Amino acid sequence: MSVAIDTTGALALNAHCARCIDNDELEAWTQLFTEHCLYRVTTADNHAQGMEASLIYADSRAMLNDRVLSLRTANVYEKQRYRHLVGLPSLLEDTPRGRRSETPFVVVRIMRGGETSLFATGRYLDELVIDGGDTLRLASRVVVCDSHNIDTLLAIPL
Repeated sequence: MSVAIDTTGALALNAHCARCIDNDELEAWTQLFTEHCLYRVTTADNHAQGMEASLIYADSRAMLNDRVLSLRTANVYEKQRYRHLVGLPSLLEDTPRGRRSETPFVVVRIMRGGETSLFATGRYLDELVIDGGDTLRLASRVVVCDSHNIDTLLAIPL
């Protein structure tokens, strides 16, 4: 069966990404990216000005795996989890490798004590590709947060 880069595929991939993060299955989340990928979290202001400053930056799946390993074994942060609300993806232009898409998101953060708050809103700017195994993956995800105020507790990927 041939995989297509269409709205249904993008929607399923976004849902899978959100589920992996929300259920603390970060090791599975990294597998949704290509080996040579880009993952960045930035602000709308930085993005609009073409600045590449990032709150989180990884340019390979190996770097994403290292980040997850650090979260599991080395980093000290208050226990928390996320709940994503992900909008419908808009498929944009084709790229030499695949297709670009843009998807709005809202992330709610739930702290260990039960406090729940709106944590982040923004959009995912993705490059979707089909790998050699006929699997739709993220070659690039730039997370553009609407606010320039990002909590320093940004430990878990958005």
